[in-house]
Amino acid sequence: MANHKSSLKRIRQTEKRRLHNRYYAKSMRNEVRKFRTLTDKSEAENQLPKMYSIIDKVAKRGIIHKNKAGNLKSKLSRYTAKLA
Repeated sequence: MANHKSSLKRIRQTEKRRLHNRYYAKSMRNEVRKFRTLTDKSEAENQLPKMYSIIDKVAKRGIIHKNKAGNLKSKLSRYTAKLA
């Protein structure tokens, strides 16, 4: 166990950040899951900019890698284009 005050503070900060990041990552994944259940093309096209915004915010905060964000956005746009 850490003995220094700074080490103890660092442990507290790390845990707080981990929970914060986990919340945003989980929220993003749930939104992506909800989006993939859409069957109406017009509704999906309306939701797509919102999804892009959510993914970009999570990537900007460093919770997911920027390439993963790009891959997700690409897959969602392909999914939207395939809807009839």
